Amino acid sequence: MNRRFFLTLQTVLLMGTYSVLPAQTQQPARYDVLVYGGTPAGLAAACAAADEGRSVVLVEPFSFVGGLVTNGLSHTDFRSLECHSGFWWDFTQRVYAHYVKEYGKDSEQAKLSFHGQFGEPKVNQQVFETMLAERKGVTVLTRHSLVNVASTRSMPSRIISAVFRKEGGAQVTLAAGMFIDASYEGDLMAKAGVEYTVGREDEAKYGESLAKNVPAGGDKQVQGYNFRWCMTLDPANKLPATKPEGYKREDFLPVLDLYKNKKLTHVFGVAITTGLEVPDSMGAKTSKAIYKVQPPFLPNDKTDINDMSHGLVRLSMPDINDGYPDASDEERSKIVQQHLTYALGLLYFLQNDPDVPADVREDAHRWGFPKDEFANHNHLPEQLYVREARRMVGTHIFTQNDTAFGPDDVRIPLKEDSIAIGDYSHNCHGTGREGTRFNGKHTGEFYQRAAPYQVPYGTLVPLRVTNLLVPVAASSSHVGFCALRLEPIWTQMGHAAGFAAHLALKGDVGSVQKVDVKALQRLLHTHGAATIYVNDVPQNSPDYAAVQWMGMLGGLHGFHKSEGENKPLWQSLFGQYAKAYPLHEAGLDTPVDEALLGRWTALLPESVRSKAGSLALKADGKTSRGDVIRAWYKLSAE
Repeated sequence: MNRRFFLTLQTVLLMGTYSVLPAQTQQPARYDVLVYGGTPAGLAAACAAADEGRSVVLVEPFSFVGGLVTNGLSHTDFRSLECHSGFWWDFTQRVYAHYVKEYGKDSEQAKLSFHGQFGEPKVNQQVFETMLAERKGVTVLTRHSLVNVASTRSMPSRIISAVFRKEGGAQVTLAAGMFIDASYEGDLMAKAGVEYTVGREDEAKYGESLAKNVPAGGDKQVQGYNFRWCMTLDPANKLPATKPEGYKREDFLPVLDLYKNKKLTHVFGVAITTGLEVPDSMGAKTSKAIYKVQPPFLPNDKTDINDMSHGLVRLSMPDINDGYPDASDEERSKIVQQHLTYALGLLYFLQNDPDVPADVREDAHRWGFPKDEFANHNHLPEQLYVREARRMVGTHIFTQNDTAFGPDDVRIPLKEDSIAIGDYSHNCHGTGREGTRFNGKHTGEFYQRAAPYQVPYGTLVPLRVTNLLVPVAASSSHVGFCALRLEPIWTQMGHAAGFAAHLALKGDVGSVQKVDVKALQRLLHTHGAATIYVNDVPQNSPDYAAVQWMGMLGGLHGFHKSEGENKPLWQSLFGQYAKAYPLHEAGLDTPVDEALLGRWTALLPESVRSKAGSLALKADGKTSRGDVIRAWYKLSAE
């Protein structure tokens, strides 16, 4: 081993203190990029870096990759299909193609997949694994949990390597030039000594109205967690609930009074706000239930079970989550088991206890666990739905203000360093619990829709570590995080992190803080990834990259002025899903007028403006917006 590298490796900055690692008998395996966390964001990051020729190792603590999207969360939250792009768009197109190939384009399965958004967990896993296998530059290590991180003494610091424990207990050290923490918990980030926060900020901290009920100075509450079960109606494929470890019948007796008093009427309920015609077989359309059935069906008579928002009895348990983010592996395992004992034990009780009314027991047996899902894990997902844990304090802190309208435009003000977009809402299932499991209510719960918004690059970037990016436990306030914590958005952020890691390794760049964001945006656009919302130029359009480029110059702002507080409204399709957000078009076929041509010309970089005059584009009623954008985008690439 090179002596200089050996000495650097031995004396490290670990969790903010200096530590000495055991001497290595051989140099650790080295990669260009190490990604920790096989979440969709982690997969996107790994594939992006590999697509640019980088060697990548993807390290996942569980037995298979995909995060929650392969662990029961099949109805991912987003508002409109037009928000999808890049890696996530590719993933969903492949899911849809799977159902078309297996069952036919006009099949019920293909239609229920909703353009590939709603796939069975096993199908999602298969697609993700195929996408990884196509990248020969990606090495995947599962069942490897993080032990510690070695960093340089200097500030700003640089990560040298990370140590992981394999399933059998043996340890392996991996070195890389760039690191990406795509875990839900932000474990690698924390062990690298990066500044982070846990809990809620008060309203005064960032001026967020949704934080108005947080006590002064904030608190340490995080969103409630729960499992996202995949369940089925198919009698030939379903299994009943099994008695979990730690089950005590007396823990669930109070629920009997709720059914007796009709405060609860069903076990499984379809949320009453769905806007869908729901088959009777799915269950009652009511909030007086415990287990929320996510409509529509998934393919092959399956569904995605979730926490009943504002319900009387909840699956999420925010009162026991607060210690999870900074807990040891052993303490986390206990918290996960508490969730399992409660959620599975309650269903077991309702299915089997003789004191449960017969009609309630019958409803409890309506849905069962699929034999063909999670066969190696008792047909239950491996992972708990960790909605929120640590949040980095980075170069940009994403807050509610990043989703706020400006004074005179229907678009949210332009973020010039945008690397991803979102269109959902600030969404929190509750951070605390008043009363008991069966007599009380969640606190800290809110759901506020937003217009399409952009995610700045600084949301991924630490303040003082030069070779780390964090796309999941990203830099944000509690309220801001509630608009980022959706898998399609996280995946876009991961996609950007992978390309940014590649750029940071080029030439004399050297650090993630010095990455040329314009170069990153161009790389994203050429790979079909969005940095601004456009409702009439789909991801597979030949004009996609050009329109995104113009949008990042500010060219798509100002088309429609807002009228005071009258902003465009989402037009619902069903449930939380909606049609494309209005008044966010490019209008490529619209003739360009003189005023717009002049405004666009002023927005051009000097390198393009100096050449644009030679094209002699005019507002003559024949030249369209698309003609102008295509011509100028071509110049920008020269």
